[in-house]
Amino acid sequence: MANLGVVGAGFSGAVIARQLAEAGYAVEVFERRGHVAGNCHTWRDPETGILAHVYGPHIFHTDNARVWRYVNQYTRFEPYTNRVKAVAGGRVFSLPINLLTINQFFGKTFNPQEAAAFVAGLGDAGIVDPQSFEEQALRFIGRELYTAFFEGYTIKQWGVSPAELPASILKRLPVRFNYDDNYFAHSYQGMPHAGYTALVERLLDHPAIVLHLDAAFEREACGDYLHVFYSGPIDAWFGYTEGRLGYRTLDFEPIRGEGDFQGCAVLNYCDRDIPYTRISEHKHFAPWERHDKTLCFKEFSRYCEPSDIPYYPIRLVREKAQLSRYVEMARAERGVTFVGRLGTYRYLDMDVTIREALETVDLFLAARHLGVAMPAFAHDPLA
Repeated sequence: MANLGVVGAGFSGAVIARQLAEAGYAVEVFERRGHVAGNCHTWRDPETGILAHVYGPHIFHTDNARVWRYVNQYTRFEPYTNRVKAVAGGRVFSLPINLLTINQFFGKTFNPQEAAAFVAGLGDAGIVDPQSFEEQALRFIGRELYTAFFEGYTIKQWGVSPAELPASILKRLPVRFNYDDNYFAHSYQGMPHAGYTALVERLLDHPAIVLHLDAAFEREACGDYLHVFYSGPIDAWFGYTEGRLGYRTLDFEPIRGEGDFQGCAVLNYCDRDIPYTRISEHKHFAPWERHDKTLCFKEFSRYCEPSDIPYYPIRLVREKAQLSRYVEMARAERGVTFVGRLGTYRYLDMDVTIREALETVDLFLAARHLGVAMPAFAHDPLA
């Protein structure tokens, strides 16, 4: 019998398992799929030889020095800057909206100060306290930029009008008044040289860790372990008694060919009449490699059905009410901590997932030292 159980071999489960093993515990990891790394899974496409992000693009970016040092212990990260382009109204623009985008879109030659004043004049000053995604965008960037770059894309991605989404999704003014087209503003950015799956395999490569692939974990087995860390769907743990939490899922349509298909890694399609949200060309995610062939994926977003892979938690009013009930049930459990994107029903970037996994183990070790119970959540799902 292992001391501790970990359910899920994505970043949450793998980091927790490794840290616990390093602390002297024996750990069993259960992964329902036939591979590790969860939705970050990468593999070599046999036809093209390209390292593909099987469940869509994942670019590592963080401001957290601890997380950056941690992942670099297990693989070599190559420098990588995510530069996204967008097709809107039959023209190609740079994202995020920056000075080049503004000048191209409006046919101007603004300098930064002129562009800032111009965009401020586009905003709807009558919206004093934006409540929805749509109101937030209209307040700060106006109707033209909102319609071109946000409205159609958001409807395709989330399946609802931006007027129904909370303003918090668009947390800040999505405009830069310079020519910086680096999609992320974090201090540390890169790609693992051998892919994310190789990184997670290294994390799990420890004599105190036993990995079970294609293996479901039953709630009844929780008592066999000193403690269980569960990164699966929180609603599944309770048998969906409060209903299934809502997610968006993705479908991918592959494109294979010769040469260079689109000249960049990610090309968004903002117009609503184009059914896919973006095309990713995966050889551009590893620019240190050379490939004569190419592999792309068109990405389609839709509501997640029970047999689908969940990607993005919806977290609107109905889902938050369900989540509150599941959180109450979880806090009544003993011997299990819910972690990660699915276990806490939050959208988490990879670096946040890793940071929270590290902090979860810190909390567990502290609780053991003090002789107190480990809580059901190290990070509040309702925050």
